[in-house]
Amino acid sequence: MRLKTVTVLLALGVAAATLPGCGSSDRDAGPPAAAPSATADLPTGDQPAAGVNRTGLGGPGASPSPSRKPATTFRAGNPAGDAAVPAEGRAVDTARPTRRVGTGTPASCTSAAVVKAVAAGGIITFNCGPDPVTIKMTATAKVRNANGPKVVLDGDGKVTLSGRGQRRILYMNTCDEAQGWTTSHCQNQDQPQLTVQNLTFFEGNSTGDKAEGGGGGAIFVRGGRVKVVNSRFVRNRCDRTGPDLGGAALRVLSQYENKPVYVVNSTFDRGSCANGGALSSIGVSWTVLNSLFTGNEAIGNGANPAKAGTPGGGSGGAIYCDGNRFTVRIAGTVIEKNRANEGGGAIFFVSNDRTGTMTIEDSTLRRNPSGKFETRGYPGIFFLGARNPSTPGSKLS
Repeated sequence: MRLKTVTVLLALGVAAATLPGCGSSDRDAGPPAAAPSATADLPTGDQPAAGVNRTGLGGPGASPSPSRKPATTFRAGNPAGDAAVPAEGRAVDTARPTRRVGTGTPASCTSAAVVKAVAAGGIITFNCGPDPVTIKMTATAKVRNANGPKVVLDGDGKVTLSGRGQRRILYMNTCDEAQGWTTSHCQNQDQPQLTVQNLTFFEGNSTGDKAEGGGGGAIFVRGGRVKVVNSRFVRNRCDRTGPDLGGAALRVLSQYENKPVYVVNSTFDRGSCANGGALSSIGVSWTVLNSLFTGNEAIGNGANPAKAGTPGGGSGGAIYCDGNRFTVRIAGTVIEKNRANEGGGAIFFVSNDRTGTMTIEDSTLRRNPSGKFETRGYPGIFFLGARNPSTPGSKLS
C-alpha cells in the first residue's frame, strides 16, 4: 500500500554558498580499534590486511608470508549487498600506476609524500611494506585541477590516512583558483575525476573551515567527478552547528552535468557534523550501492533555515541532501543506528522545487531516530520531493 507523506510545517531552504617531509613522525602503528560492527575493525599492526583485487570490489588478496599470521581481508560495505555495480561505479584498474607513495618501508610513507603525489595527479598507489600502515597527515592533500584527468588513490586495503582529528584529509575544488582554474565554467567541467578506493579515512576534521560553506571532514569536492569504492570512513568530523554545512566523511558540490557520485561497497562509521554525519551535498545526485552507515550523527540544532535563537543544523544522521533537481538511489545498503537532533535520523532529502526523487532498493534502514521530525511511514527519513520515495524490497523500521 502506497504511503502518504505528512506535510511538516517547517520552513526549509538552502543557504547560498560563497566561493571562496619525510620521517617516521608522519606515521604510527594504526588508529585505535573501531567498535565491532558488520564490518571488521580497522586493521592493526599485527593483523596484516590482504591486498584487494584492484579491478573489482573485493577478491582474494596476496598470499601471506609464512613467517606471519594469516592475512585478514580488508572488508568494507555491506557484505550481503548484491546490487549490480555499473562500469562507471567500479574500481579503477591501478595495475600500472603513474606514481607510488613510499619506497617499500612504513617510514617512507609520509604525509609529505601523499600531498606531493595527489598534487601531481594520475594513478597513485602505495608501497609501504607488507603490513597495514597509518599515515598521519600534517597537511591536507589537494588536487591540482590541471593534473588530471584522473586522480586515483588506491590503498590496496592496507593504508589508513589519518587527519589526527586536526585537519581535512583530501580536497578537490575546480573553482578554487589556488588549485588552478582550467575552464570558464568551473562548476560544470568533467575533470578532474577523483577516485578513492581500498582506503581508510580516519579522524578527518574540517571544523572551522567555512570556505564553500564548510563541511567535508575527510574529503571535500566541488566540480569534476568523484567516486568512492571499497573504502572506510571512521570517526570523521566537521562543524557542530550550521544550517546547511555537513558531510563528516564527504561533502560534494557541483558535479559535472549532475552525474551521480558513486559510493560503492564502503563503510561510514561514527561520523559527526551539524548535518550529514556521513554524506552531505547541495544539488548533487548520488548512487550508493552495497554500503554500510552506522553510528553517524547530525548534532546541530535549529534545522534549516535556523530557527530564531539557534545556530541551525541537526538533520540527516547519515545522509543530507539539499538543492533543487537531483536524485538519490540507494541499493543493497544497510543504514542503522544513526541519529539526527532535528530531522531524518537516517536520511534528510529536500528538493526545494519538488523535482527531486529518491529510490531505496533491497536495503535495510533501522533504529535511526529523528529527534523532532520525519516523514510518516518512512522511519528515519525526512523527504520533500516530486513524489514519495520508492522502497522496493527494502525494510524500514
